[in-house]
Amino acid sequence: MRVSVVGTSGCGKSTMAANIADAFHIPVIELDAINWQAGWRDLNSHDPAEFKRRVAQAVSADAWVIAGNYSAVRPIYMPRLTHIVWLDYPKHVVMRRVIWRSFVRAIDRKELWPGTGNRENPRMWLEKDHPIRWAWDTFEKRRREYEQRFANPENSDVKLIRLRDPREARDVVARLRAMTGCG
Repeated sequence: MRVSVVGTSGCGKSTMAANIADAFHIPVIELDAINWQAGWRDLNSHDPAEFKRRVAQAVSADAWVIAGNYSAVRPIYMPRLTHIVWLDYPKHVVMRRVIWRSFVRAIDRKELWPGTGNRENPRMWLEKDHPIRWAWDTFEKRRREYEQRFANPENSDVKLIRLRDPREARDVVARLRAMTGCG
């Protein structure tokens, strides 16, 4: 089983991916953890070849769950996907989550990705690239892109689970078990 968890920034992709990975005892791949380097340097912008190499290495395993939305590396793992879990929650839910997550991270000052030293900084909250602003600015566009992508017949081999309400997340593991026959 190779699952991609997608959705707009702050919707809960990493949490969902970790839950699925735990339930099926498979690795979780967080694209943000691969992308973000010390000092908020991102491989996607500064060294895309290295970003692609690291993602290709991570998805070379037989089973995994990947969380993230980076279009540059999508062609590396999309052909291998068996399932997609799309967290398509309402904008107010996403915004509440991303603001709360940023607030908690600013208070606890935990390193976001081990070894990077990167921590949440409230002074960055209104910057264009911060997840709060990014989620707000790209919400509708991203939803349209996902709808088009998943309607494409080229993706018909991949089983899609589209969640429109956070309460539906409780059933994801059971739905995946039913789809895969993994009891």
